[in-house]
Amino acid sequence: MRPEYYADLYRRYQTYVRNYGDNKIFKIACGPNVDDYHWMEVLMREACRFMDGISLHYYTVTGTWENKGSATDFDEEKWFITLKKSLFMEELIKRHSTIMDKYDPEKRVHLIVDEWGTWHDVEPGTNPGFLYQQNTMRDALVAGITLNIFNKYCDRVQMANIAQTINVLQAVILTRGAEMILTPTYHVFDLYKVHQDADLIDLHLESEDYQWGEEAIPAVSASASMDSNGDINITFCNLKANEEVELESVFNSSAFRIGSITGKVLAADQINAHNTFEEPEKVKPTAFNGARITEEGFSVKLPAASVVLLTLKRE
Repeated sequence: MRPEYYADLYRRYQTYVRNYGDNKIFKIACGPNVDDYHWMEVLMREACRFMDGISLHYYTVTGTWENKGSATDFDEEKWFITLKKSLFMEELIKRHSTIMDKYDPEKRVHLIVDEWGTWHDVEPGTNPGFLYQQNTMRDALVAGITLNIFNKYCDRVQMANIAQTINVLQAVILTRGAEMILTPTYHVFDLYKVHQDADLIDLHLESEDYQWGEEAIPAVSASASMDSNGDINITFCNLKANEEVELESVFNSSAFRIGSITGKVLAADQINAHNTFEEPEKVKPTAFNGARITEEGFSVKLPAASVVLLTLKRE
């Protein structure tokens, strides 16, 4: 459909989707495919006052749609390409949000990222239509990077749905009969749950670049929030496949003084490390002791290809 035609259909259909009793319908319009900014412009212009949300979906595909590449058999070049493509989510949200702000400056309409995650070739020997794929540290980094981006733009992104939860695409759980294992992506979600119902903290990050050939991306992704206890949680992703990164943190306010730092890290000895039914705990979080309190804040050494959670307890 052309967006003009769909906008008219949406306006007509939503008229008859009504609230009954105590039920409150949350109306979500079908939004753009990836970077179709014209679609967003037309839908917001013609129908934003009739919607509560508008959808966006974007998959991180390393290769082409016809040949996406293996979920577990990849080198550092494919690792770099995948993480670079996952960072594109920020550009999408920024540009679509700019259009939304034009017609909805109060940010009443929510941006719903209803499909996101990695999409690789299905596992050999499985039904192609079932989209069953494994899940490695590469997928964990994509999850961490993407969740950091969602946190940063939480004033507009009000819901986001990984595709999908069990067995399919970037799943958090894989099953085999009565058996069940947790994926690296599951562990990232578990680490990041500290941000839920917390208050976003403004964070300015300057890091070295991660270079591959003539291309470069930021080496570190991060997000910070304060929980109901007044403690600060910071999630870091070190995108570099084989090098640790050291950061110095400086607080621009004396209102928070660090009493102690605890941490967890998700890392492995190989970038394609993953859990199997034979080795279900090959990739799992462990205690992290690579941060120390400094006079101005703290310093931290992030292991290569890792996701790190730091919890700063108030003094």
